[in-house]
This record gives sequence, C-alpha cells and structure tokens, in this order.
Amino acid sequence: MSAGGKRVRVVTMGCSKNRVDSEHLLIQLAAAGWEVSPEEVPLEEAGVDVLIINTCGFILDAKEESVDAILEAVDAKKNGIISRLYVMGCLSQRYPGELPAEIPEVDGFFGAFSIGPLLKVLGVRPDPALETRRFLTTPAHYAYLKISEGCDRKCSYCAIPGIRGPHMSVPEEKLLDEAAYLVDKGVKELIVIAQDTTFYGLDLYGERRLGHLLNRLTDIRGIEWIRLLYSYPASFPRDVLDIMASSPKICKYLDIPLQHSADPVLKAMRRSIDARATRELVEDFRRRVPGIVLRTTMMVGHPGEGEKEFENLLDFVNEYRFERLGAFAYSEEDGTWGAQNLKDAVPESVKQERLDELMELQAAISLRYNESRIGTVERVLVDSRDSAGRTCTGRTSMEAPEVDGEVVIECPDGVALPETGSFVDVRITGADEYDLNAEML
Repeated sequence: MSAGGKRVRVVTMGCSKNRVDSEHLLIQLAAAGWEVSPEEVPLEEAGVDVLIINTCGFILDAKEESVDAILEAVDAKKNGIISRLYVMGCLSQRYPGELPAEIPEVDGFFGAFSIGPLLKVLGVRPDPALETRRFLTTPAHYAYLKISEGCDRKCSYCAIPGIRGPHMSVPEEKLLDEAAYLVDKGVKELIVIAQDTTFYGLDLYGERRLGHLLNRLTDIRGIEWIRLLYSYPASFPRDVLDIMASSPKICKYLDIPLQHSADPVLKAMRRSIDARATRELVEDFRRRVPGIVLRTTMMVGHPGEGEKEFENLLDFVNEYRFERLGAFAYSEEDGTWGAQNLKDAVPESVKQERLDELMELQAAISLRYNESRIGTVERVLVDSRDSAGRTCTGRTSMEAPEVDGEVVIECPDGVALPETGSFVDVRITGADEYDLNAEML
C-alpha cells in the first residue's frame, strides 16, 4: 500500500467508450493528489490502495469477463493486496440490485454516469475546469474522442439503449477544446467514437453534424490522423465520404457494423435498412472513397437466420470482401426487444459452427488483402519498440489500434530505432491473415 493511502488503479473492461470514461475519472483523481497506478504493473507489486473496475455489460461474454475481474479483485482485497474495491460502468448500471447482493465484498457499485458520486466517496470534489481534460491510458500518441453518449436505435439484440439511455451529443465546442488539449499532450491520431457516430448533432443542432465536426477537427494543428469508428448504416451521412476522400487527415478507414445481409434477418434485427440498401451503401463507399478500408461486424444465429439466410451472409462477405471483419453469435439479452418478442431457436452448436465458417472465410479474405500489400511503401505510426530485438510495431492508416493487426518493422543495424509515436516509411515484405512484416527504408 502507498504511505498516504491514495494510490488508485482503474481497470477498464469492454470498449474504448468505457476507456474515455475512465480517463475522465482519473484526471479528477490525479488533480486531487491521487497517484495513478498503470495497469501493466502486476497488482501485487503495485501498492494499490483503491481498485476501480469499469465494467462492460453488453453481451454474455463481456458480462462474464467483468464478473471474473470483480471476483479476482475481491480475492486481492481478502489477501490484503488492495484496501478498497469499487465497481462502475455498464454492468453495475444494468444490474444495480443484483450485483451488491451477489458480491457484497465490493465497497460500492456505481453506474455508467456516476463519476461524481464515486469521486465523493473518495473524498474528491469534481473540478468543472477538468470537464474536457483526460488522464490518458492509451499510448501518448493516440486517443479516443467520444462525441456522444447513448443511442436512439431499437436493434432487437442490443442492451445499450437500456444501459446508456437516449442519444446525447457533446457540444461541438467542448469536443474541439478536448481535442486541442489532447494534441497538446502529444496525441497525433484522434479516434472518433460514440454508440453511433452518424447520429452526432441531431439532438443539439437539428441535423447530422458529423461531417461538420470532422472538418473542424482537421483544422487543429498537430492532428495527423482522424479515424472514424462505430458508424451505423441506416441514413449514413454521405457528406462524410466526400470529406474522407478529400482530406489527407481523415483516414480512409470506416468501422460500420452491418450485422447481416439477408432481409428476413435484418428485419428481425430491426436495423432500419434492407439488403438492397446495404449493398448500395457498400458500393457507394468503394466508389466515392477509392482505397477505403472497411471494418464491419456480423452476427450469426439471430432469430430468423436459417441455412438459406446464413448462406446469403457468406455470399455477401465473399462478394464484398471486407478488409476487416469481426463476428459474434447471437445471445438473448434480458431487457432487449428480441428477448421479449423473438424465440432464440438456433442451437448454440449451430451458432458456433456458423461463426467458425464465417471467420474461416474472412481469414482467407484478410490474408489475400494483406498479401496484396507486399512490396508497397507505406507510412506507419510506431506504437511500440523492442530495442533488444531491433524491431518496432506500428500501424498504417488502414489499421485501428486494439482491433486490427500490426506492422512489425525490422530495423537494420546502424539505423536508429524509431521512437514511439513517430511516423516512418516502410516497405511491406510479408503478410499473414492478421499482421504485416516490413523493413525500414
């Protein structure tokens, strides 16, 4: 334990949106004199007084992972490794009564919007001047910018609206102030996130203002890359494509979960878009932004997906050959429209077989795409370095951190190993289905 009892660690589970919440909490604690313990140091060696777990409660696997982390922390408390344990975030927002009853060893549970009450328990008065400030837990050269909270969509399988509430945009001026602060701290890549980034501005300005916001972000000196994640296909704002095609700062990269390609499944999912419009959208992306890299997510086993619909999905993925694709099997989530109105009729074994088949197809597509880049010269942002092995790892504008592959760069003897956060030009020399190999130029 620390001498003053004021060393804290925040463990963030789930998505990057949770990470932003953790960073807003940590800046308040740090400003109040708390010492922040980095997550990479083993807990038993860190001398942590207070451990805070920011949980995810989206789907079954995420919930189980969060619960496991809480139980491990309970053991750490029993063994005297930490003094106090608090839980915040989506899981405790979703199960405010059940969790305290099941895990009474936790000193306090706080919801997804309870930073203020948690700070009060820790004896910290929130400083309004720090509203747009963050304690970065990512490498110093990239950061996430959360532009809105909540979601107005009514997808059948999704618990997020029930956890995070309706869509609420962050005012543009606050976002620009936060972005400028991050750049002053050394951030070169800004990753724009929300539950649905395409909805940005509707509640505040009466219109979709994502494109306008992106344009204003490009005016901030010091930003090199701006990356867009978590977009929704229905009513996608097409002006964003024009900005992406014309601005050298906007990465030609888009994360847009499509979830399926067959009309019966899309209708059952309540996705507000049909198969024809989905195909037209993807074709529009390819046509208007040449060279765009598309990351998408698909779901298998949703009610309404028979063998015919699954084959439709395989054909769709094979036809449009997304550079990046993740997938997961449907799980019936309590409180969702699907759990209340649809029958989860696809056996778990069949869901897993379909998931394996889809990802096997995507592995071949990803490998072919990566191999097509061998011999090209690309600009890489260095994320980490290994001085002993004379290698460093990084990403091009076509890879997002944490979810995509890396570029492993060999640095010849006599050539200085590039610093973390620097940009270097490399030649791609090899590829597998996930990562790339390269040599310094």
